[in-house]
Amino acid sequence: MRVLLYVVQSGSRSRAIWSIAPEVDWAYWLDRDFRQEAKRVMGCSVSDGKATPDVPVVIAWSEPLPLGLAERVAERWPGDAEEIGEALRRLVLGVVAEREGREGSEAGERREGLEGRDRRGWAALGRAQQVYRASELCEEAHVLAARAHRAASLLQGRALLSSEALALLEAAGAAGPAGAAAAWSAVAPALQLAALLGRLRLGGAVAPEPQPRLLRWLRRLGARPRPRLRCQRCGSGTARMRRTACAACGSACAYCEACLTMGRSRECGLLILGMPSSGAAAGATRAASSPAPSEPAPSWGLSPAQAAATAAALGFMAAGPGRTTIPRRFLFWAVTGAGKTEMIFPLIEACLQRGGRALIATPRRDVVLELDPRIRRAFPKAAVVTLYGGSEQRWEQGDITLATTHQLFRFHRGFDLVVIDEIDAFPYHNDAMLQFAADKVCKPEGVNILLSATPPAELRRAAALGRLAHVRVPVRFHRHSLPVPVQRQIPSVRKMLDKPGLPGDLLKRLRHSLDRGAQLFVFVQQIRDVDPLVERLRRAFPGIAIDGTSSKDPDRARKVIRFRDRGIRLLVTTTILERGVTVPMSDVFILDADGKLFDDASLIQMAGRAGRSKDDPAGLVYFYGSARTHSQQSAIRQIRSMNRIARRNGYLNH
Repeated sequence: MRVLLYVVQSGSRSRAIWSIAPEVDWAYWLDRDFRQEAKRVMGCSVSDGKATPDVPVVIAWSEPLPLGLAERVAERWPGDAEEIGEALRRLVLGVVAEREGREGSEAGERREGLEGRDRRGWAALGRAQQVYRASELCEEAHVLAARAHRAASLLQGRALLSSEALALLEAAGAAGPAGAAAAWSAVAPALQLAALLGRLRLGGAVAPEPQPRLLRWLRRLGARPRPRLRCQRCGSGTARMRRTACAACGSACAYCEACLTMGRSRECGLLILGMPSSGAAAGATRAASSPAPSEPAPSWGLSPAQAAATAAALGFMAAGPGRTTIPRRFLFWAVTGAGKTEMIFPLIEACLQRGGRALIATPRRDVVLELDPRIRRAFPKAAVVTLYGGSEQRWEQGDITLATTHQLFRFHRGFDLVVIDEIDAFPYHNDAMLQFAADKVCKPEGVNILLSATPPAELRRAAALGRLAHVRVPVRFHRHSLPVPVQRQIPSVRKMLDKPGLPGDLLKRLRHSLDRGAQLFVFVQQIRDVDPLVERLRRAFPGIAIDGTSSKDPDRARKVIRFRDRGIRLLVTTTILERGVTVPMSDVFILDADGKLFDDASLIQMAGRAGRSKDDPAGLVYFYGSARTHSQQSAIRQIRSMNRIARRNGYLNH
């Protein structure tokens, strides 16, 4: 995309701005009546200030420039420049040279071409020239301002590329005259006016990172280091940038490969951030200062442990943001099967009562689809939007939004309450890109609720040191203690499969679980071991329905259903089923528990498949391995710690 770069001077100060619809800028700056009417319609203060001349001086570059180049010039513009035209020419040519990153002939030719065409370099649009009036636009000032107001409202809390913004506005019937096909030229004037009034923020989708002090010092000495780029949508840095010839800007344009599946974020591409209006901000402030219920509503039917945890979170929300400019975080450290979803219902209710918007994000699409009917039943009067790849509600706005974590790239400070489920799970865990997305969707005065049975070590340390507000939910809804894993020593699965038969201790305990009527999870590390182990177990237990599955099994969903329905009694699987699957009366056998692929979080999650039913709360869990590892010991310590806390607080019913 190419944009027009200009400088507006009021008194002794000036600033550089780029525009996607220059005719709007000329009317805004050079026609006081237009400016006042636009501010009035959009609910802004209509005072221009005593120091602002009725007609500022506007000096524009003579031709459109690539968005990325114009944005860098605008960021570096010295507000006290005296010879504005000459300063603008030098800065543009300097940024062009820097962007090339070399002093070769191609860079020289490009600078010479710009200098030749633009030795004058600019067109003065100040008092000496004709002043543009609102009547010279295609629409009257109040009509354009009304369109800008609606576009800003629809885009509030969003972070969208230009094509996505156009699709959203078209879906809402705000992309132009009724019945007309959506076109960028029809929406750009409204977006530009909203940006001038602070309701939208327009920027490059890929832009340079803020410059360190040393880099700024080197640049003053004449050095031209190539700036480090960052994707403004997903937060990825230079390592994930690629350059390719771009027809839109006519240069080698950088794009982000990390979030390419969500649409191409590129250096000359426009990223539109919807900002809260002054009215919305005031509403949020009132909401933050209003009292919240200190106890969860009895109608939610929470257990004592759930009620205590929810009351702590509600108290944290009611405390208000204080002086912080970033969302506050609260950790729900709840054991597997504790009923985390039910515990967030009162938090969502409190958010909605204050007029806020809530988001629940989870790494997996199947969990989003499972949550959808539960949320709709719990909040029948709320507008619920469910977002995932291919969702039909892609551009809708709701009171409650359910989304996979990848969908968060399309939001920016849009929610008062953000709940991130399974923060330790793939793909969210250890993915800086998704964590960046989760951090930026919450309003600065909002609250981030983190849910996990196995929070990462850094969060556990922060909680222990008092740097992260948190609460532990140490017991399941049925109020029985968690099954503590038993460690047993046998050879690795590879060695077992190289020999006939299986270890006697393993066979004995498998037989015991089958005889007591349990369903058996048998976890292994390697997909390649699933089928051979299934065959070996079938020979050992003829007449027992035994099967296996993994991430590469196209029949995985059907097998899990059969396992739940007891059509399969023993299921050999990888960590693909370590979470999100509840099977009543289950026992868990983890083979190669000492392997590198099983950390303490994975072991706890797999162990959490046992004992989830109130009819069989004392399921059996076994860690089988050739050695005892730190991960196994850590998992057992954490499980025992939760049981001690539950017993000490009187949460256990025996």
